[in-house]
Amino acid sequence: MIDLTLLRDNPDQVKRSQEKRGLSPDTVDAALAADHDRRRAITTFEELRADQNAHGKLVARAPKDEKAALVAQAKELSDRVKAAQHAVGEAEQAAEAALAAIENLVIDDVPAGGEADFVTLRTHGEPASFDFEPRDHLALGEMLGAIDMERGTKVSGSRFYFLTGVGARLEYALMSLAMQRALDAGFIPMIPPTLVRPEVMRGTGFLGQHAAEIYHLPEDDLYLVGTSEVPLAGYHMGEILDLAAGAKRYAGWSTCYRREAGSYGKDTRGIIRVHQFNKLEMFVYTTPEDAEAEHLRLVALQEQMLQDLGLGYRVIDVAAGDLGSSAARKYDIEAWVPTQGAYRELTSTSNCTTYQARRLDIRHRPAAEDGGTGRTQHVATLNGTLATTRWIVAILETHQREDGSVVVPEVLRPYLGGLEVLEPIA
Repeated sequence: MIDLTLLRDNPDQVKRSQEKRGLSPDTVDAALAADHDRRRAITTFEELRADQNAHGKLVARAPKDEKAALVAQAKELSDRVKAAQHAVGEAEQAAEAALAAIENLVIDDVPAGGEADFVTLRTHGEPASFDFEPRDHLALGEMLGAIDMERGTKVSGSRFYFLTGVGARLEYALMSLAMQRALDAGFIPMIPPTLVRPEVMRGTGFLGQHAAEIYHLPEDDLYLVGTSEVPLAGYHMGEILDLAAGAKRYAGWSTCYRREAGSYGKDTRGIIRVHQFNKLEMFVYTTPEDAEAEHLRLVALQEQMLQDLGLGYRVIDVAAGDLGSSAARKYDIEAWVPTQGAYRELTSTSNCTTYQARRLDIRHRPAAEDGGTGRTQHVATLNGTLATTRWIVAILETHQREDGSVVVPEVLRPYLGGLEVLEPIA
């Protein structure tokens, strides 16, 4: 939900944001009309309730010979109050649906357009090159006894896999390194639930355009999360936070699930696009004033991880039409995948400003020295990936050798018992 005061006072700004996302500005007019109808319905209901209360007092004081007529009028008034109350419920539902069509207000200098209209901010390192024909990550994974797609498909269906032997160890090492980096940066480690209630999934914005991606358990009315951003956002739902000492930062390690709806035929080989994976997600609650600086801090942590893993990458400013409903700005970091001759996304980090906090009712009370009036204000939320299963793709392909062995990045070796090279199995 966007700021209703902003919507009412500056609808043109909201229309520009919608247009930048490739959405119709008519959604803003529809939301304004629905908001007006809702407020009018509430006013009508409140006026009738006041009339009903006044009439009740009149009935109580009336002489016996006048009571019958007044009671009949009271019955009629009661029916009108009930009808008005019902109208309020319908108007609130209509307003909620209309407001849901308005996505988070895009930060002004975010590029307009869709998936292909991103802006490259910087690149790091040279794309890996070899004096032999490089193998893709699945061929390497099979030689190393690290990835077993065939049995993953046998057990669970397409886009499932087993990480085995050094593959399982490599993922554990990667996630452990990320958790240590998060701890060093002041994040509180979390292992969150991976099933959440509808109000939490809806509040984070994932039941909009991403609804087809989500696994739903209808019997329990619970959703499997595609990122620990969702339970971490719900962690402080309905609370007033104390941010006087600074932002609240959490690092959630969880298994994630995505249906990958609409991706049939894309990245079917290997573990680039799968239904289940592990991820270490950073999540931050901060003041709206500090959100953009916090966003850059998350990107810096991600870049340091990728640099220390010896991966070439680029940082892109994602275009408005590819942001998702909650993000006001998103930076992706894409690593070079040699056998694809392309950069592929390894991390995303989004500034959701106050959009999620409004939907989940998460506030803070600004201190007086910061211009606070004692009234609570919504916090800003941010999220960013610090490690995930897909990183194994870039690590294997970038650090491979001609015989199929893979050099372990130095920062991972302590988490692999000092192992320096992954060797093909006999």
